Amino acid sequence: MLTKRIIPCLDVKDGRVVKGINFVNLRDEGDPVELADYYNREGADELVFLDITASFEKRDIMIDIVRETAARVFIPFTIGGGIRSIGDMRQLLLAGADKVSINSAAVKNPELITEGARKFGSQCIVVAVDAKRKGNNNWEVYINGGRKPVGKSVIEWIREAERLGAGEILLTSMDADGTKEGYDLELLSRAAEEVSKPVIASGGAGKPYHLRDALSKGQADAVLAASIFHEKEYSILQIKQYLAGQNIPVRILT
Repeated sequence: MLTKRIIPCLDVKDGRVVKGINFVNLRDEGDPVELADYYNREGADELVFLDITASFEKRDIMIDIVRETAARVFIPFTIGGGIRSIGDMRQLLLAGADKVSINSAAVKNPELITEGARKFGSQCIVVAVDAKRKGNNNWEVYINGGRKPVGKSVIEWIREAERLGAGEILLTSMDADGTKEGYDLELLSRAAEEVSKPVIASGGAGKPYHLRDALSKGQADAVLAASIFHEKEYSILQIKQYLAGQNIPVRILT
């Protein structure tokens, strides 16, 4: 059985890690490279950096953070935010990123998924989806850092993204984000049933059992968390020991 991955998420704005609730009311959490180095030493399986305002502000990709992180961190890491072209992807991968995450650009130009997968391999292409609940068993896709609804069904979009070549789906519940009240298990389980590629759960981690539920009831392949790690509420080791005790396969450093 494949081990489940625990992935700290570093939302970056103006070169600093931030965290908010439902994508607003952001607070400073520290330097991204320092935090990445810390989580590398703490036993994280991977890292995700998301420049949360790059697409909205039409800014360039954060290449310097990638280079500095690659020099200090030895676990896989994904970069997202402001990626608009194959050239952007190439720059980030050459600078040391292992994967790139595309969200707004993928919605606007779905062929970017296919072209990226063809040039770099689907394992490098993560399609991030910001989902907001719209009635029972229905979620709508938002872009530009959760600011703009696009009238597209989340479930239909992730099916299309997989067909186009996405290697993973990073699925964030905007309703649960930052609330620490648990992931949207209905959204996760529905997504896991619809696609065969790994689904990464994001939005809502507050207690260890929330991560357990996302991996078991939600059928996620990995869990993303931010606040509980940044604010030292739980260590990665504590989470992994708890999950192992719940018969969820995880990698624990010895």
